Formats: sequence, structure tokens, C-alpha cells
Amino acid sequence: MSTSQAATGHSTPSRPEPAPETGASVDQHEPAAADGRTRVGGVGVDALTEEQVVRRVAAALEAGRGGHIVTPNVDICRLATADPSLMELVWAAELVVADGMPLVWAARILGTPLPERVTGADLIWALSELAARRGWPVYLLGGPQGAPQQAARELTSRFPALRVCGAHAPPYGFDTTPAGRDLVRRKVIAARPRLVFVGLGFPRQDRLIADLRGGLPGAWFLGCGAAIAFAAGTAPRAPEWMRRAGLEWAFRLGSEPGRLARRYLVDDLPFAVRLLGRSLAERLRAGGFTAERLTAGWFAAGPGHARGPRPRG
Repeated sequence: MSTSQAATGHSTPSRPEPAPETGASVDQHEPAAADGRTRVGGVGVDALTEEQVVRRVAAALEAGRGGHIVTPNVDICRLATADPSLMELVWAAELVVADGMPLVWAARILGTPLPERVTGADLIWALSELAARRGWPVYLLGGPQGAPQQAARELTSRFPALRVCGAHAPPYGFDTTPAGRDLVRRKVIAARPRLVFVGLGFPRQDRLIADLRGGLPGAWFLGCGAAIAFAAGTAPRAPEWMRRAGLEWAFRLGSEPGRLARRYLVDDLPFAVRLLGRSLAERLRAGGFTAERLTAGWFAAGPGHARGPRPRG
């Protein structure tokens, strides 16, 4: 998803380019990002809570400024470190918050802790609540057929004042042709949403967001993966204890083994192990730190914060 900002007609605040090499490994030094982001898993992550994300989006929308939220997990970090165009796509986003618990753990090990895990599946509820309070229309794009419409019903049931100006699941492969992309682009822009939830998976959703931003410069976009299907109830989400323990991937693997087995077990699991191992080695090399102190601090603090689902009804 290498659509450039110039191609979309949209400009974002400049950020230092990480310039990774293709095939870059997670086994690289993880310095703090020059723009204040925490560098973990090869990408720069904003140390924000879910509440702080919502506040920043609200302030920007009130000022007429649009933006893009990326919620990287292990899979997104793996893909981005292997492809400079995808890394650029992540770094160009106005907000980048950690969806994956291994990123939260790695940041803690490195001594640059993130306040909590912030997922697209939770943000779709939090931002819909914000939109309902402020009268800002939202658009749901992506997910299985029927899921956006069902998600709209669930969201408006929870937030009766919410105005959904569009709910659309484009056919698979629509974004492989200029005509297909243009049709979806025109449909979304014509609805004039202020918040757009795009659930197509990384990097497809984020490439499409880059295309859409030129036509909706004052809107905010959330690349939210399976969040639309979760909100609709068409895909089950892991129970809270599994999310807190960093085991949501195992629940999803059990739900969709045919689709997710290779991604999780062959690609993502080794990346996560290298990420945590390298983070520990880096911290130990920094001096004045021992494995015993790390273990004591880890268990005193718990495995990391993951928010529970937003109540419905």
C-alpha cells in the first residue's frame, strides 16, 4: 500500500522516515523515535490510552483537521519491517497505538512502557460514542457481506443518537482495479462522514484510506481489521481474560484455523519471540538492570492492560 500523500492530494505533518530495508529483521536496535513515539517492533507507537486517543480525535475534528489511526499488532509490524512502503504508510498516520499485547510487553521490557493496549475493536465503540455526542456522522466500510449493516444496528442500539451515513461491504477484490476503487471512493465521499471505520485488514484498508483522505480532508479514519465483524456479532471476540493474557490470537486461531494458522504460527509467532528476546537483550545491555529485577517488575505490574468490551444496550 504505497499510495503516496501526493497522489491522494493529502498532506500530513512531516515525520522522520525510518527508512527500513526490505526484509529488515526485528533484531535491530530499538531507539526512541525522533518524533516522540516509542519505537517497538520496528514501528513508532504513540504512548496513549484509549481515552487520550478519543480526546485527540475530538480536538482535531472540532478544528476541522482529519487524520488516520493505525493500530499495529505483531502481524502489521512484521509486514512493515519487511516492506519500506508499508512502514511509510504506518509512520505517516497521525496516531499509531499498540493493538498487540507483545508490543506492550516489549515496550515495558525496553523501559519505555505504553500505558495500555488500544485496539481497533474497542476504538470503534469509543469513537462511535464520541460521534453520537457530537452529532458527527460515521461510515462503516468492510467486513463480510451484511456485517456493516448489522454493526450499524448494534452501534445505534448502544448509542441512539449515532448517525450512520453509510454501511458498505465491497465485493472481494474491488480494490484490485481502478474502477472498483473509484466506485467505493465516490460512494464514501458522497456520504460526507466525519469518522470512517475501514475493516479490510492491513495493508488494504490503509491504502484505501490514503486514497480517501484527499476527498475527505476533515474526516478521521480508523483502520480496524475485524472490528466491524466483532461489533456486528458475526465474528466472536475472545473473552476478556484471554485478551488480558495476550491470548486473543489463540482464540481467533481456534475460530478460523484454516485462514489464520499460517499467519499466526508460521509468520507471527517467531517474529513475536524475536521481538521479546531482542527487547530483553537490549535492556540487559543497557546496564544497571538484571533479569531478576525485570521478572520482579513484570509480575508486580501484571501482564499488561487490555480493555474489556464496551457494554451494549
